[in-house]
Amino acid sequence: MENKYLDKIADAFNVESPEAQDMDAYLDILIPIVRQYGEDLREDRYYLDKPWLEIRDDVAFHKDILHFFHEDQEYLKSVNGDVDSGSWRYLEKANKFIIDINGNTELYDLAFLDDHFFILDKHGDQQKLGHAKYFVMVSERIGKNLEWREAMEYLFNKYKNTSNFFVIVALVVLLTVAIFMILSLG
Repeated sequence: MENKYLDKIADAFNVESPEAQDMDAYLDILIPIVRQYGEDLREDRYYLDKPWLEIRDDVAFHKDILHFFHEDQEYLKSVNGDVDSGSWRYLEKANKFIIDINGNTELYDLAFLDDHFFILDKHGDQQKLGHAKYFVMVSERIGKNLEWREAMEYLFNKYKNTSNFFVIVALVVLLTVAIFMILSLG
């Protein structure tokens, strides 16, 4: 019977990465799992004044696109070193994010944000329109060495490691309580 419980504990550490055909499908599975570990748009220190590298799952996508969100709401987009400027805005009451570049204004919801990932969900049914659902940016420092699947694995492993930490803490607490109960009965 003990082996059954040990197997369940071991299973908590052997969480398999989800499988998906494209990045949108992968993120549809992954975002609900990792969202609780993410930050909110009002916590702008996570996305301001950092180079964010855009990642896509399109095989024909070979551009090096960097996005910068400055404190003064200036937005810069560098495509292979050619820079366009625009603006960004956080709509606090609606918890939405707007990016405007060259008169092209887009509305987003936050999907996930932390030190390494800034993932926005474009408002509307993008898949029905034949467009990507998610606008995925990874900090340039780690993103420059990752393909889209590797970036998804990296995000998943961040969750997995956090989850394992909580499992270990729970086991230590349970073990401590059990030892305390045994000692107090004896």
